[in-house]
Amino acid sequence: MIIMKKFSIKIVALVLALGAVSVTGCKKFLDINDNPNAPSDASVALLLPSAQAAIGHVVGNQFQVYGGIWSQYWTQSPSASQYKTIDQYSINASSFDRPWRILYTNALQDLQVIINKAKTAPQYQQSAAISYILKGYTFQLLTDAFGDVPVTEANNVDITNPHYDPQQVVYDSVFYFINTGLAMIDVNTAAVPGSEDLIFAGDMAKWKQFAYTLKLRAALRLSQVLPAAAADTVKALQAAGATFLTADAAIEYSTTGGNQNPLFAEILGLGRTQNLVASSTTVDQMNANQDPRVDVFYEKVEDLDKVVGITQGAFDTIVETIPFSIPTAAVGAKGLDDQSALAPVKLISAEESYFLQSEAAARGWLTGANAQQLFVSGINASFAAYNLGPEAAAYIANAPAAKWPATGLDAQIKAIITQKYFAMCGNQGFEAWTEWRRTGYPNFLVVSLATALGPDQMPARLLYPNTEVTQNANFPGLKVVTEKVWWDK
Repeated sequence: MIIMKKFSIKIVALVLALGAVSVTGCKKFLDINDNPNAPSDASVALLLPSAQAAIGHVVGNQFQVYGGIWSQYWTQSPSASQYKTIDQYSINASSFDRPWRILYTNALQDLQVIINKAKTAPQYQQSAAISYILKGYTFQLLTDAFGDVPVTEANNVDITNPHYDPQQVVYDSVFYFINTGLAMIDVNTAAVPGSEDLIFAGDMAKWKQFAYTLKLRAALRLSQVLPAAAADTVKALQAAGATFLTADAAIEYSTTGGNQNPLFAEILGLGRTQNLVASSTTVDQMNANQDPRVDVFYEKVEDLDKVVGITQGAFDTIVETIPFSIPTAAVGAKGLDDQSALAPVKLISAEESYFLQSEAAARGWLTGANAQQLFVSGINASFAAYNLGPEAAAYIANAPAAKWPATGLDAQIKAIITQKYFAMCGNQGFEAWTEWRRTGYPNFLVVSLATALGPDQMPARLLYPNTEVTQNANFPGLKVVTEKVWWDK
């Protein structure tokens, strides 16, 4: 059930602090005694960062772990056990109680309060625009994870048992929220949020780019199920003069207690145990392409002077003396390195923006754009993000996976999504897994050795949380992890 109870700020702060969702400079927004969920007295300067931090927590922690393991960037360490069930595809509904609650009761509720306040307070118009756009982002995240979810009856104080909306209706709502936010943006007004906007500090031109890029992402998600509507959406974007992100939309963190990267904070809560280790699925491919980013995403095995992964799900079948690599601080997943606290959570990355445009151009939906040039721009942006810019040209020239197919749409889509996959290693795990579900690329993922499912079966969704199963009278029924979501064809 989506709980409408009005928590005190201390309780909200506790829930967020457990996953280290506070961010640089935002402790002042969380560590006070005001209620961020009370419409009568809440400050927009508190509500906006609270909502953004909540979204960042889920994207950067729970969804990052599931996405990172199911995308096969990571696998469970043979010397630990925290994520064995994820590698086994044997997940528990109660594992999703917290992310569901944080997205609905914290993020979406706070965003709706901002929207409501802006109806009678024009000075909050731009904060409301941001809130609509982030509602679109959050509902896409929810439906891509769970399928049918409450939208039309969500966050209504008079409805404690909201009905679930079909996924196509949810996607209609995603486009509606994005369009509403876009229509409200005024890039010339001085009445914008400042540092309380943890993503763009009130830069509404960047929020406009974020909205257009999010809309492009949502349109392409429907490429296999509603291709004509997806094409029309992209063409309408171009007709409207849409410009897309050229820099990351991300939340930055610090090493200060309570303000760390949420995945690293989770690792701290587990006593710095290194559960996540390199999967050979990704490492072998990156090594075969002589991809220098492999040394950014993973630690080298010292005696071998190279990155080494273990087979996905092999935690119970190999001896602990076999050398393997672990993720680096750059992706927030190295437990013994406090620099992991600084890894940003990327909501949409610059490289993703270019790869989205490249796919739209390859499909002929983004006319006049050069799909190959945008593909190269995506690779360059990924290398630049980790200070490897000068090495990108050699990679593009020599790596088999970086070759642009001159003809064949499927071959071009394969190249685009595979390069997007490498770019998202360790930093956009959920999105990488989602794109694999949509396209089937990259096509080198393997069934985990530890699978509890039948042969050739892999996870296709997250499970509804136990709180919905037991508390929402309108819960539509249980799903299994192999049941595909609507757009997954």
